[in-house]
Amino acid sequence: MQDLSFAHLTTLRVGGTPVEVTACTSAAEIAETVARLDADGRPLLVVGGGSNLVVADGPLDLTAVLVRNEGISLVDATTISIQAGTPWDDVVAFAVDHGLGGIEALSGIPGSAGATPVQNVGAYGSEISDVLTRVRLHNRETGRDEWVDASALDLAYRYSNLKFTNRAVVLEIELKLNPTDRSIPLRHLGGREVPLAEARQSVLQTRRSKGMVLDAADHDTWSAGSFFTNPVVPAALAEEIERSVGEAAMPRYAAADGTEKLSAAWLIERAGFPRGYPGEGAPARLSTKHTLALTNRGGAAADDIVALARDVQAGVKDRFGVELHPEPVWIGF
Repeated sequence: MQDLSFAHLTTLRVGGTPVEVTACTSAAEIAETVARLDADGRPLLVVGGGSNLVVADGPLDLTAVLVRNEGISLVDATTISIQAGTPWDDVVAFAVDHGLGGIEALSGIPGSAGATPVQNVGAYGSEISDVLTRVRLHNRETGRDEWVDASALDLAYRYSNLKFTNRAVVLEIELKLNPTDRSIPLRHLGGREVPLAEARQSVLQTRRSKGMVLDAADHDTWSAGSFFTNPVVPAALAEEIERSVGEAAMPRYAAADGTEKLSAAWLIERAGFPRGYPGEGAPARLSTKHTLALTNRGGAAADDIVALARDVQAGVKDRFGVELHPEPVWIGF
């Protein structure tokens, strides 16, 4: 697998060529490969579904370790164990088919199961931290293969202490779900609870309408999903922004210590960046369906994606005094 570039390994379809690409189909093989590369002092990047990576162009002095171990099993009536390389949406489908609720709102999210605890994946009022019980890790500092309680990961909004640290590699995860025929309250349905299968289809339909379900024929899905996290700001700043825009329906949600979480997509649009910005012919554009996705229109380079991201960040900062933080991990910049 020497000739694969990150343009083939990521959902943004940009990025240069690693020194080597190694696909690992078992937890043991992942751990052994990472340990060997670490012992040799060779830089590496662990890649699951590639849906949360922005990788620089050109030759890259690293080995891409592809996590390709797959499998889902029932531990007991409410607990499932998932190999890290399993496509995440397969996990949601398995849970719904077995009458287990708690992750139906996470339908359609691209990437692998092992990535979900790293950034505490979430959507429509649900997060992986709601159901995650423990994670099996290859600890790169000690070389140990160990199960770690979810409470040890410092899970927060789109964050865990695994993110950006490279201290460990996820090999397997365990979720505790709820035997039920009804969904959790779904934010996009006004908090309603519906049958699990209906909830899943509703979420998939909503995500497709925003270009958030992968489709090789649709450049609006050539993205890293939501590119920026929703900012958390002081309540006074939220009030100031709402007054300055003059819209009573500004999305804002109470957060910790008197702060409020705002919608990054709403801020981007009000800062003067419409869907499809900067327009026809640009190699990298905001999605024509959803301003929170930065998309490759088929011929973008990594630098085009980065330039667009920085343009949007600067515009929102200038207009509202809010700094947007990228959600994907940037490699090689």
